[in-house]
Amino acid sequence: MHQRTELALGAALVAALALAAGMIGARRGRQTDADPRRSTLLAGPSGARGFADALARLGVRVEPFERPLGTLTPAGGRETLTAFLGPTTPLSSSEGARVAGLESDLLLAGPRASAAMRCLGWNVRMHGADFARVVPPPGASGLFPPVRAVLERGPGGEVVDSSDVEDSAPVRCTVPDVRREDTLLRTRGGSPVAVRSRLADGRTFTLVADDRLFANRALRETAAGPFALRLVVPRYRHVVVDEYHHGFDASRSLGGAAIGWTLRSPWGWMVLQLAGAGVLALLAAGVRFGPIRSGIERRRRSPLEHVRALATALAAARGHDVAVRLIVQGLRRRLAPVARPGRGELAGWLDGLAPAVRTPAARAALETLAAVSRRPATSEDVLRAADAADTLWEELTPT
Repeated sequence: MHQRTELALGAALVAALALAAGMIGARRGRQTDADPRRSTLLAGPSGARGFADALARLGVRVEPFERPLGTLTPAGGRETLTAFLGPTTPLSSSEGARVAGLESDLLLAGPRASAAMRCLGWNVRMHGADFARVVPPPGASGLFPPVRAVLERGPGGEVVDSSDVEDSAPVRCTVPDVRREDTLLRTRGGSPVAVRSRLADGRTFTLVADDRLFANRALRETAAGPFALRLVVPRYRHVVVDEYHHGFDASRSLGGAAIGWTLRSPWGWMVLQLAGAGVLALLAAGVRFGPIRSGIERRRRSPLEHVRALATALAAARGHDVAVRLIVQGLRRRLAPVARPGRGELAGWLDGLAPAVRTPAARAALETLAAVSRRPATSEDVLRAADAADTLWEELTPT
């Protein structure tokens, strides 16, 4: 195959794979918009980026918290709110007890935050397959989204949570004393959806059964936006939002974060697919990697070595006369340009070499070869004939 044809095929393959990578990346991008995590770092329909941006426009500083819960120490007094908006990873029993004991006001939303709600005296109950319609709060304009979960009061006193008993001992927490309690949102059947309680120690916690009220789509298309914002404004100036339970971990290494972004982002998948396309293109083009290695060197045997081997074989088969004759014939064939013989007898050809022989060694070799060829040969004669032919070849070889 010609080089231009190979280049054309390689370019066509790369273009096709790049197009496929773009289409898959775009499809994954659309899937990323449907990311169900209720994170303030996501701008998709299910994210809560709109909630954080709206608070920032109203003068509230929103701080994403991307570290384990044990390092969370909110500061700022009663103007700071710690929020857990629909954690993707449910709070464990020990984490729920720790959250309920934080020395700051709390905003807990969603069934996966129920471990902390139980330590505050409430449980989350799923409404079932159907959604429950809510009674719009006073002053709400527009439609209010239906909810899929409601709140129900839990037992007071000491609460024992044994859901993590396989990993550790049951977690115990004491429900704090409540001085004032307000129902902020309820269903048409009278079940509370959002409550706010003020504790005896001055802390305030707000519980919302359905975290979908904070989703970007709900804030944009329904009256849930003003309701969610009034939970924060004008009471608080600083909101710490848990992002660790949504999979955002700032304590990971740069390599781990890069791998996570590559596997999660459509652009990362596009980079991986283009890299795969490049590897396939290199394989298709047959590019040689590294220097060209020389092959195994194979040296040809010299004609004299071949003659000696042939003489030895014929001597072993007791074909001494044949061996001598073949040695002389081979020498005549190789020296034909020098002596220019005809197709005569070997003895006459050997006599014709005499004028061309000048050194004593060569004349002795010629005499030996002529004598051996005129009598019945023995094994010693075959070896002497091979040596004599070797000497004549070195003497008469044209240079």
